[in-house]
Amino acid sequence: MRKSKRVQRPKGTNDLLIDEIKNWQYLEKIAQEVFKIYQFFEIRTPLFEHYEVFSRAVGDTSDIVSKEMYDFYDKGERHIALRPEGTAGVVRAFVENKLFGPEYGKPYKVYYLGPMFRYERPQAGRLRQFYQLGVEAFGSKNPATDVEIIAMLMQFFDRLELKKNRLVINSLGDKESREVYRKALIEFLELKMEQLSEDSKHRLYKNPLRVLDSKDERDKKVVADAPSILDYLNEESMQHFSKVKSMLGALEIPYEIDHRMVRGLDYYNHTIFEVMNDAILGVQTTIAAGGRYDGLVEYFGGPATPGFGFAIGVERLLMTLAAEGVELPSKSPIDVYVVSIGDVADEQSLKIVQDIRKAGFSTEQDFLGRKAKAQFKAADKLKAKLIMTVGESELLAKKIKIKVVQTQEETLISLERIRTDFATVYKELLNE
Repeated sequence: MRKSKRVQRPKGTNDLLIDEIKNWQYLEKIAQEVFKIYQFFEIRTPLFEHYEVFSRAVGDTSDIVSKEMYDFYDKGERHIALRPEGTAGVVRAFVENKLFGPEYGKPYKVYYLGPMFRYERPQAGRLRQFYQLGVEAFGSKNPATDVEIIAMLMQFFDRLELKKNRLVINSLGDKESREVYRKALIEFLELKMEQLSEDSKHRLYKNPLRVLDSKDERDKKVVADAPSILDYLNEESMQHFSKVKSMLGALEIPYEIDHRMVRGLDYYNHTIFEVMNDAILGVQTTIAAGGRYDGLVEYFGGPATPGFGFAIGVERLLMTLAAEGVELPSKSPIDVYVVSIGDVADEQSLKIVQDIRKAGFSTEQDFLGRKAKAQFKAADKLKAKLIMTVGESELLAKKIKIKVVQTQEETLISLERIRTDFATVYKELLNE
C-alpha cells in the first residue's frame, strides 16, 4: 500500500498546544480583570467581512490591503476578506447594530481577542495567522479618554511585570492640519523623488504619509529630514496633544515623542501611540499600538462619533515576556490525584472522583491500569496537592487515606465525608 503524504499546517500558522495555551489563557484572564476595572466588555465579530470593510477603513494604499490581505470571491460572487486587523470589523458592528443609541451610554467600551490574517513572510512574532487583543471606545473626543486607555494598557503590562517598555506618542492632528502637512510633505518628497522606492513613488500623491511608515531603507534615509507634522498642527490639534501630554504627566506615565510615527492604517487622527520593548536581542519591538479615529464611524454610515483604541500582538507579547524572563503563573497544580488499587476499586474511584469534581476541585485518576508506584509518580508530575489512595481495604473500612503532599502527612477520612463535604475536608487538610 502506498504511504500517504504527511499533512502539515499551512506556512505561517501555529498549533497552540496544552502547555503553551495555558500562558495564553493567563494573559486573557489578566486582560479581562484589568479591562473590567475600566468597564470594557467583550465583543466578537466575524473572522471574515466584505472586502470594502477593510479597503475603505485601512486604505487601498496600505501594505495590508494592497499586498497582505487574504481576499477571495465566494460562491455567491461576493468579494470577501479574512480580517487583517480588528478595528474595522468592530466599527462596522457598532454602526450596523446601532450601538450609538442613548440606551447604550457613552463612551461605548469593548474589547476583542481573536485571530487575524495577513499574507506576509513568516518570521518570529510575525505570522500569517496571528492573534490580536484590542480595545475600542466610542463616543468621547475628550483627550482624557486617550490617556485613560493608554493608562489601562500600561496597567495591563504592569500586571504582567514587563519592565522594559517605552511609550512613544505623536499627533496626526485633525483633517485640516493633515491637509496642510500633506502638501508640505509632497513638496519635500518631490525633490527626493528619484531616491524613493517604487512603492513610495506610487503612494506619493495618493497618501504621502504612508512614505513615512515605509520599511524600505531608501525611504528611511529620505524621510529622516522630512518636515514634522507637529509643526503643522492647528490650534485645536495642538491643544488636544498638549492635554494628552499634560495628563500623561499627571499620571506619571513616562513617554517619548516621535514626530515621524504615523502608524500603518489610514483611519487615525490626533493622538497615536506605540508601546515598544527592547528585551528581544536589543531590537525595539512594537508590542501594542493604537490611537484616535474620529471619522471612522461616520465613514461606515453611522453618525459622527469619535473613537479611540489599541491592539496588542499576542504572539509578540508572549515572546517579549519570555525575553524579559517573566514566568507566567499559568501551570497550576491539580487539587487531588486518586490512586486506585485493584479492580474492585475502579468503579468506586470513579464515583469518588466525580463527587470531588462536583464540589469544584480539579481531580485526576489513572485509566491505564498502572501499578500504584506509577500512579504516585503521575501525581507528583501533575503537582497534586492531595493524593488519595482507594483500595479494597480502604473501601471495606469506608475510610480513605489522604496524603498532603507539601507536609507528607497522611490522614484517614471517612468515605461519607469525602463524598458529601469534600470542600470542608480540603480546607482542613491544607489549613485554608
